[in-house]
Amino acid sequence: MALPLAPIAGIALRYGALALATYAITRSASVARRDQRAEDAMDETEEGIFWRKDTEQMNASGRMKRTIRFGTGGPGVEIDATALTRIRLRRV
Repeated sequence: MALPLAPIAGIALRYGALALATYAITRSASVARRDQRAEDAMDETEEGIFWRKDTEQMNASGRMKRTIRFGTGGPGVEIDATALTRIRLRRV
């Protein structure tokens, strides 16, 4: 019995293109600097989502901190996601 290569070739081409794009993006990305003031602001953000609107801008912040364990006493992973957003709209 012959092995049909057309479906396998299509999947391999798709994953190969994805791997090539990922490789190209990682090679072209520059290393970002770490700003300690921004790190401190993210550490001080309270858990939840908050909005504030001023006359010229709108600010939003959010934080989610969770611990996920594999099994009752198994190893775990702590996820700490923080987002700070500022949107400015000006008439020009």
